[in-house]
Amino acid sequence: MNIFRSLIKTVLCIRLAGLVCILYGACISCSSSRNAYSPEKKYSLRSLQADYKIFRGILESAHPSLYWYTPKDSMDYYFDEGYAALRDSMTEIQFRTGLSYVIAKINCGHTSIKASKAYTRYADTAGGKIFPFVIKFWDDSMVIAANIRRQDPVFKRGTVLKSINGYSARELTDTLFNFITTDGYSLSGKYQTLSTGFTFANLYKHVMGFGDSVNVRYLDSLGEERQAFVPLYDFKSDTMRKGNRPQGPDNKHRKKSPPELIYFSSVNLQLDTGLKTAFMTVATFDHNNHLRRFFRNSFREIKKDHITDLVVDVRSNGGGDAGFSTLLTRYIINRKFRLADSLYTVRAPRGYNKYIEKDFWYNMLTRFVTHRESDGKYHFRYFERHAFSPKKRNHFDGQVYLLTGGNSFSATTLFVGDLKGQKNVTVVGEETGGGYYGNTAWIIQDVTLPNTKVRFRLPRFRMVIDKNRVKDGRGILPDVWALPSSEAIRRGIDYKAMKVKELIDLRNMQNN
Repeated sequence: MNIFRSLIKTVLCIRLAGLVCILYGACISCSSSRNAYSPEKKYSLRSLQADYKIFRGILESAHPSLYWYTPKDSMDYYFDEGYAALRDSMTEIQFRTGLSYVIAKINCGHTSIKASKAYTRYADTAGGKIFPFVIKFWDDSMVIAANIRRQDPVFKRGTVLKSINGYSARELTDTLFNFITTDGYSLSGKYQTLSTGFTFANLYKHVMGFGDSVNVRYLDSLGEERQAFVPLYDFKSDTMRKGNRPQGPDNKHRKKSPPELIYFSSVNLQLDTGLKTAFMTVATFDHNNHLRRFFRNSFREIKKDHITDLVVDVRSNGGGDAGFSTLLTRYIINRKFRLADSLYTVRAPRGYNKYIEKDFWYNMLTRFVTHRESDGKYHFRYFERHAFSPKKRNHFDGQVYLLTGGNSFSATTLFVGDLKGQKNVTVVGEETGGGYYGNTAWIIQDVTLPNTKVRFRLPRFRMVIDKNRVKDGRGILPDVWALPSSEAIRRGIDYKAMKVKELIDLRNMQNN
């Protein structure tokens, strides 16, 4: 969740009259070095231990919510356990896997391990073999969502898998969830992470290991359980995939809004003037997507066409700039609201600063805007006190349906949470991946460990959205649940959108 850039500028101008804010641009130093990177390179035990001590020290001193969901004695145990596991030299992948296990215990979805820049450059071109399926996980189920081998006559989309190398869905998730970060105790975000792209294939490979093939038990078209050995897929040896990209859904019958409303695939508006329904997709709150203009034009068009039902799809919205989530909220909410009841940061000890990437906005905030209170924390009082009002122009007062899922995270949680419970708003789908009570985010800096160059994300601000909410570690629960099924996946049905259509049809029948 990025900083409220426009509002911060305003605050700075108020607090620092006469200060000229210079646009900060990130300068990327490009190295001309072409030294080959080897994933088999091992780092000495001494180097690993030194990096681990820095990893632990920075988290303990600079993470504002380290013990929010995991008590200190438990976190100390996990830190000690991770250090004790360093018994010999390791590759970067082995070291990262161990760090991922420890950092996941914080239960903060914005705190995670990243590969070194050298490994990332290597992986972009290395290719290699991989498990060929994208798998959708939920509860005790795993279903093939996509198969790289598109002509495979057996393992098609919607095929139910009973086990992989002898492990059931529950056994796999119980193991792999230990390496996936999320807010609090919500599992929906972990299910969604494991179901996205080839996350499962890569995580399984690093944690449990693949051979040359994978033993898969599955249900055939008649519902009979069968077994097969699936060979790994080699990207480099496949010469048929160039230009052979999967096709999206057929949109030829879908009525589109005027072209000026649609800027990027991440945001769009579809209008059905006959049914007086609008379907708005907002897949990001990133500031590079012309969202202010998109919202302004969209709600103007919605009002002009007398739309009565608005569906806002934020299932794939992992967050972005909280200023834009707040702006969208103002078009729908019917009361004043605050960004947060509490918003503060802690400063890292000076000795760790050389490992933490520099951030202009963070330095400006801690020096000129935030205030050190009696608790030793640097509080952002402006957003703790400022109330936002509903939009007067083109405010939407009809029925609203919010589509949510495990990828609804960070700033998206602010948007959904502020609207949940409003009389004309219904949340449909699955539990959000972002925490309902609060999160640790806003400004997130990369920390680079000096020996291995492994990185991790360090969020700097702790936000309690509403202190009156129950701090139970859950995301936002939907008012109407809409869960996946193997049949829906097989047929390519958008089961959450279908549930909303049912709700709209039911409401129209009741009103007629």
